[in-house]
Amino acid sequence: MNARPFLFDTDFRPRPSSAATVQEDLSLAAAVAEAHARGMQEGRAQAEAQAQARMADALTRMGLAAAGLLGQSDARDAERDAEAMDFAVALARRLAGEALDAQPLAAIGDAARAALQHLRGVPHLVVRVHESLVDEVETLVKRLARERGFEGRLVVLGEPDLAPGDARMEWADGGVVRDRARIEAAVLDALGIPT
Repeated sequence: MNARPFLFDTDFRPRPSSAATVQEDLSLAAAVAEAHARGMQEGRAQAEAQAQARMADALTRMGLAAAGLLGQSDARDAERDAEAMDFAVALARRLAGEALDAQPLAAIGDAARAALQHLRGVPHLVVRVHESLVDEVETLVKRLARERGFEGRLVVLGEPDLAPGDARMEWADGGVVRDRARIEAAVLDALGIPT
């Protein structure tokens, strides 16, 4: 066995340093200080990068939430616009229907005026209207024909399937149809509203 004696005589106190030892101690202290400064700088940079990443994430979540809210708002606006358009169409139909029901001759008279402007020299004109309006329409169209200089034969026929205010005017090479349902459908189509 290898036994070692206790080192009672050994002096463990620091010895006075030589210039080389002092230089080594200073180099070591400078290296430690530099490493500490570099570690602090890297730590700050890492903390700043994490803070920026959290901020970017928060901004992204806020942007998505805002986009969702804007989408919901746009959907509500579109729904309100559609409801307003439906109401306006229903009101216009009601008002127009009441006006046509109250004065069906006005619409027929307008259509007759437009047709008679172009019917010089035509031998005859047949006007088809609702059967309840034959006498009134005949009086109206004869007066308009005289005013417009139409000299052909005029025939007014009653049709039970025509709505009051609707009319079909036919002559040898043409005709005019005044159909309230088709007019409404065309207006709704022009507005982009399904019928």
